[in-house]
Amino acid sequence: MAQWNQLQQLETRYLEQLYHLYSDSFPMELRQFLAPWIESQDWAYAANKESHATLVFHNLLGEIDQQYSRFLQENNVLYQHNLRRIKQHLQSKYLEKPMEIARIVARCLWEEQRLLQTATTAAQDGTASHPSGTVVTEKQQILEHNLQDIRKRVQDMEQKMKMLENLQDDFDFNYKTLKSQGELSQDMNGNSQAAATRQKMSQLEQMLSALDQLRRQIVTEMAGLLSAMDFVQKNLTDDELADWKRRQQIACIGGPPNICLDRLETWITSLAESQLQIRQQIKKLEELQQKVSYKGDPIIQHRPALEEKIVDLFRNLMKSAFVVERQPCMPMHPDRPLVIKTGVQFTNKVRLLVKFPELNYQLKIKVIIDKESGDVAAIRGSRKFNILGTNTKVMNMEESNNGSLSAEFKHLTLREQRCGNGGRTNSDASLIVTEELHLITFETEVYHQGLKMDLETHSLPVVVISNICQMPNAWASILWYNMLTNHPKNVNFFTKPPVGTWDQVAEVLSWQFSSTTKRGLTIEQLTTLAEKLLGPCVNYSGCQITWAKFCKENMAGKGFSFWVWLDNIIDLVKKYILALWNEGYILGFISKERERAILSPKPPGTFLLRFSESSKEGVCWAGKTQIQSVEPYTKQQLNSMSFAEIIMGYKIMDATNILVSPLVYLFPEIPKEDAFGKYCRPEAAPEAELGDPCSSKSIRNDFTLGCVSDFTLGCVMETGTFMLQN
Repeated sequence: MAQWNQLQQLETRYLEQLYHLYSDSFPMELRQFLAPWIESQDWAYAANKESHATLVFHNLLGEIDQQYSRFLQENNVLYQHNLRRIKQHLQSKYLEKPMEIARIVARCLWEEQRLLQTATTAAQDGTASHPSGTVVTEKQQILEHNLQDIRKRVQDMEQKMKMLENLQDDFDFNYKTLKSQGELSQDMNGNSQAAATRQKMSQLEQMLSALDQLRRQIVTEMAGLLSAMDFVQKNLTDDELADWKRRQQIACIGGPPNICLDRLETWITSLAESQLQIRQQIKKLEELQQKVSYKGDPIIQHRPALEEKIVDLFRNLMKSAFVVERQPCMPMHPDRPLVIKTGVQFTNKVRLLVKFPELNYQLKIKVIIDKESGDVAAIRGSRKFNILGTNTKVMNMEESNNGSLSAEFKHLTLREQRCGNGGRTNSDASLIVTEELHLITFETEVYHQGLKMDLETHSLPVVVISNICQMPNAWASILWYNMLTNHPKNVNFFTKPPVGTWDQVAEVLSWQFSSTTKRGLTIEQLTTLAEKLLGPCVNYSGCQITWAKFCKENMAGKGFSFWVWLDNIIDLVKKYILALWNEGYILGFISKERERAILSPKPPGTFLLRFSESSKEGVCWAGKTQIQSVEPYTKQQLNSMSFAEIIMGYKIMDATNILVSPLVYLFPEIPKEDAFGKYCRPEAAPEAELGDPCSSKSIRNDFTLGCVSDFTLGCVMETGTFMLQN
């Protein structure tokens, strides 16, 4: 099996690592379009030989042209545009340096092989791979090297501290001995021992010089070591930890699952241990200085600054290491975290990424809501809440599977504080309740090795609802916030919500399907959604979408917004047609124009399934010379009969008054029985007969069916009902 095909079958946690291998330098789209050809080339050889790299690069451009021609024949405008853009980018960037693109592709293929090997090994072992088995970036490799270097330098410093202590003990002993002997000789022999004393004094001065030199060396190396720790700490907290938090945001709104914290915990714990070791060494310097000191002593000059620096580093590391591992979420709605309903239990989990056994059962965590936003809430008229339930807990290592220091809160609820305005402090509040953002804060105190530290972390902004019917709009707020900002606590975000681009919105919309089903949205499906949201356009990339357009304004000619329409479809897929969606049997989002274009050349009886464009709970089909749409089926009807059974039993009256099924092949050419038979109950023999002019059914349904038929179907619409007849 081709390497690319094997990669597509990996679990989501491995696919997430695959996504991060690709960028604009070598787009994943190109890897997908030309997978067999790309894998057939010797990129490693091309990366080291310019003449071969030039040949392969020009062949690559030729393959792109051939693929473009195939898309041209298929009339796929979007793929044509993307491929043309990719080719122009490659030409502008690599035409003069083909070895560079060869190196990039070779590296990607090599990382893919590593990923496959990791996944295969994990599957053979029957256990999930350890975080160290995941793809490690070059930057992370450098970070691990720097941490190893710090540990080695700390150990070397420990040896030098022992040398310093031994040298100082020798000096102290000789100094006291000489002082004692000198006083005794002075009493007994006057100046008779002067020459011997001068010789010993000279030796003592040499020892003091060596002692001073070693002290200065240690102080200088400690300063350099603290600078190295500062650099690594910034990499950990400002880059790696910040990247994890952004990934957590993305995972919350349906994106790829976040990477495990175990590797970060290992790194941060290692650095914290090194910092405590160096702090003990600085304290040792103070002890040595109190025993032996002299004019110009470098310990007196530099130790206070070193002590202050290491304490600041350790405090800041501990504060950064206190994180929300699992964001607030109601157990009944695991796919929609950060939305909390008053009176309903929600859970969350905090973790300290410094794994010190001595802190087990020592840290008491307290939960507060809107700790820092009381004044802001009063100004903008937001509601106020109290946290009920078990809002304090002690962190321990027993509850987690990996022994991490954590605390999980499982029994928290929110209750609104009642004010004169029904809970609001200001009747002129500018935001609706599903746009109000609130922060849940976790705080604790740490006492460790003589240091007292106040630690605090907080959740991502949450939306609090009082009725489950507010869930769709609340979830839209969570999507918009986490899509557009990585600001950890901008509770005033919706006072002036920023615009998003179609590229951002498209990715998030696809996640809404892929996170709860086995299938995201195709580019063609997304293009249909873009047209519905933005109108006709040649290229939607970069087009701006306002918050109001996405969620608040009704679509043209409709009584509901784009998001309300889409959210109902997501609910339909999850509850009623999940298996059919996962099989890829439902095209779903396809315009009526595109439907006609792809059905027209097909043989009679070919049909497709799509979602209604006219109803937020919204099946259609066609005659040989026309496309005929059938009114959608309601969720209520799908509760009593599966959609597969409806399709299998659908019949109409032909011209000779005989009941026949106009549905033969599911687009493109799958026999109806092959597609839907396995989803029908053996005893079920449903017949949704629409040949009788007196029959009728509700038009408030959820998706549409398109079909090519030998029959010319008429459609009679009446208020609340419809009929199909010859």
